[in-house]
Amino acid sequence: MSIHGKRVAWVTGGGSGIGEAGAEALAADGWTVVVSGRRKDALDAVVARITNNGGKAEAIPLDVSIADDVNKAAQRIVAQHGRIDLLVNSAGINVTKRSWADMELEGWNRLVEINLNGVLYCMRAVLPAMRSQQDGCIINVASWAGRHVSKMPGPAYTTTKHAVLALTHSFNMDECVNGLRACCLSPGEVATPILKLRPVVPSEQEQARMLQSEDLGRTIAFVANMPPRVCVNEILISPTWNRGFIQTPASRD
Repeated sequence: MSIHGKRVAWVTGGGSGIGEAGAEALAADGWTVVVSGRRKDALDAVVARITNNGGKAEAIPLDVSIADDVNKAAQRIVAQHGRIDLLVNSAGINVTKRSWADMELEGWNRLVEINLNGVLYCMRAVLPAMRSQQDGCIINVASWAGRHVSKMPGPAYTTTKHAVLALTHSFNMDECVNGLRACCLSPGEVATPILKLRPVVPSEQEQARMLQSEDLGRTIAFVANMPPRVCVNEILISPTWNRGFIQTPASRD
């Protein structure tokens, strides 16, 4: 990381959920954090909370599916701070109509634009600065659905998260020679606002047993604070009370 001690992190999807928790955990560890997302009010609230606790943070409103805007955001960060040490790709969505029976092409395309293309756009946008530094870390927030196919998340979400996993490993194959490394962070169920989009919203009791945003925030900080010689290629993390296991009937063979 920076020889001058300043470490700059860019967190997309930083206005809520995992991105918000990651931004707060990084700021608590002394990182200068730039949060991006589509809702300026949510970003401002995160920045205020971080700065009120003595951290350094700022906001850049952004839709990651617009490549030109992504490039401008990365250039703005470099112009202001001189570097980007960490990218956390946490922006992601799902839709209510997510099964083969009711899925719509508009929903599929939007998921691909944000969950996959947006990740790629941000990774490409930080590459010039990271290659110049010969140092940099990227954390792509995928999903348990990126490792294990199941019906509940739907084909579009599952497909995009599998693709993010492949994209992450491909990045490491090419960019390790430049001192860069990427981690695919694949959590099981997390109690975040995206749960409200599910056809059946989990109960409060069920959500209390899930991973919490702060659990992923701590995980993001753990990866980010590893020395440059360490590449944490992939983390698969789930609640102990894993409903994907519990709802799977035991074999009778």
